Amino acid sequence: MDIKSMKDIDINALVSISNYSPSPKAWEDQVFYFLLLDRFSDGKESGYIDNSGNMVVGNGTQLFSSNQAYNTPYDSWLSHAQGWKGGNLKGLTSKLGYLKRMGITAIWMSPFCQQVAFEETYHGYGIQNFLKVDPHFGTNQDLIDLVKTAHSMGMYVILDIILNHTGNVFAYDPDRFITQDNNGNTYLEPRWDGKQYKVKGYRNASGDPVIPFTANAAANTNEAIFPNELQEPSSFTQKGIIKGWDYYPEYCEGDFLDLKDLNHGSGPVDNYSISKTLETLANIYK
Repeated sequence: MDIKSMKDIDINALVSISNYSPSPKAWEDQVFYFLLLDRFSDGKESGYIDNSGNMVVGNGTQLFSSNQAYNTPYDSWLSHAQGWKGGNLKGLTSKLGYLKRMGITAIWMSPFCQQVAFEETYHGYGIQNFLKVDPHFGTNQDLIDLVKTAHSMGMYVILDIILNHTGNVFAYDPDRFITQDNNGNTYLEPRWDGKQYKVKGYRNASGDPVIPFTANAAANTNEAIFPNELQEPSSFTQKGIIKGWDYYPEYCEGDFLDLKDLNHGSGPVDNYSISKTLETLANIYK
């Protein structure tokens, strides 16, 4: 059963049963390898050496060749650039030997949390559920297995955590800034102006904003956003899309495209008051 609330997690119990792998004395001494999980390995490749040093053969996914790089038109690369490609946690686990033989000592992988269902945010930055591994990448157990295997091989694992925003989990109900698209059609655009916007509702699995924008509105579903604590409207700044990237505080409290900005708190740097949202995010990543 999926965990939907931070109240269902006993962090003290987890601490008591876990065996921790200590961080190195100096991270700058490590050789890092950053990878986009969806684009790294689907675990079905053929013609590579596995973690035990044995050759894997068969009729699986063919390895990339230099001929592909030089003989594939640029437009063809672009046409295949979007959407899920099948890379997953088990695939990465099966290639740890390859990375270790390259001299890699620390793996930094892209976010693995569950994404919004109605957009192909293969990059991992459109999170809808911060407590669950996205099914495209595998399961929570697959993540545990990856870390255990890496540690057994003397390699560190760095998680790319997301604190700034969520996925496109709700829709605005804009009332200002009439905008025209390339076809001459006009619409109201929720662009940043320092004031909050009304919200139509949280989005369901199809992307429709039909779930009330209230605390615990989707507690008994798998839609909107999780954990439940983040369903509180005050979790978000609700100030619309960033247009002026050089203007403060717009770039700080606006939305990056359709990713919804989270409310971390308020006040000057030396006397900053953190929000419940930031506390929740900190506990999530524990």
